[in-house]
Amino acid sequence: MTYEQMQMLKGMHLAPYIQIAINLIGKSREGGGNMFRHQIDTMAILIDYGCIDPVLLKASVVHDLLEDVPNFNHNTLLSIDFESHEVYKLVLEVTRREGETKHDFLTRIRETGSHNAKVLKVADRISNMISLGFVNNLEFVERYINETKQYLFPIAAEVNRNMLTELEDLSESRRKYLEDFKKLKNGG
Repeated sequence: MTYEQMQMLKGMHLAPYIQIAINLIGKSREGGGNMFRHQIDTMAILIDYGCIDPVLLKASVVHDLLEDVPNFNHNTLLSIDFESHEVYKLVLEVTRREGETKHDFLTRIRETGSHNAKVLKVADRISNMISLGFVNNLEFVERYINETKQYLFPIAAEVNRNMLTELEDLSESRRKYLEDFKKLKNGG
């Protein structure tokens, strides 16, 4: 990490965003765990890939709030700090809109999303793909792998080739899991 990168992170205050994200504790996920941990995992993935943009990191900690916490008062998020309006804007960008199909949502991000929205969505999907290793609903896993290949691979190819490689590897390992499970289920 360069001196400039360290300086950029030095003044970043994540604690208020993490505090708001605790509203997601208890919200379960198909892959187990809860939505709060997923937010933190998504942030860790971004850091692992060298993302140090404060708005992106803050948004990663709260990216599912608007979808998963009914009646969440967005003014709470908007009043955190001088970047909270940009954080909120990014969270809105990666939030599925009312009536929006998954296809339309992912197509919107791919075609018109900002660079940060695309990076955040790819990190989010990496976290989700990791969790798939704990999911026993084979139809869900297969649908999710296919969706990842169709929509997220092109986004990842645009924003970060290393993230694409990880998504490809995760998709392949989850597909192998499906094949092995189907063989086991069919007696051999």
